[in-house]
Amino acid sequence: MISEQAKQRMRDLASRYPAPRSAVMPSLHIAQQEEGYITSEGLQAVAEAINLTVDDVESIATFYTMYYQKPQGKKIINVCTSISCYLRNCDALVSHLEQRLGIKRGETTADGNYTLNTVECIASCSSAPLYRSMATSMST
Repeated sequence: MISEQAKQRMRDLASRYPAPRSAVMPSLHIAQQEEGYITSEGLQAVAEAINLTVDDVESIATFYTMYYQKPQGKKIINVCTSISCYLRNCDALVSHLEQRLGIKRGETTADGNYTLNTVECIASCSSAPLYRSMATSMST
């Protein structure tokens, strides 16, 4: 559930920009911090706060890999699959992680500890293949 405090933060953000639409991404971050991923209620709250349609907000939320569409594990492993990483065999890295964790890309371990995702460019092409592991804000 999106708190009133979070909704107010979104409205405050929208008021700081000449075009309230500019507050979409930071507002999506707020919604994701509240629930761990972008829920339909989160999309609705962002849309109302910045006066856009839910479809407009959803198109942005689904474009960027930093916004999760379903619950994530306590730790998220994002493996880059852009061209540099692909040419340096990122598929082998994904396969190793799938085997080690016992899940496929896009899945979360049964204990809820790890989610394995593939993403586009992590911005360290010279280190390819690359992955980034991070804790979710919802982890305890």
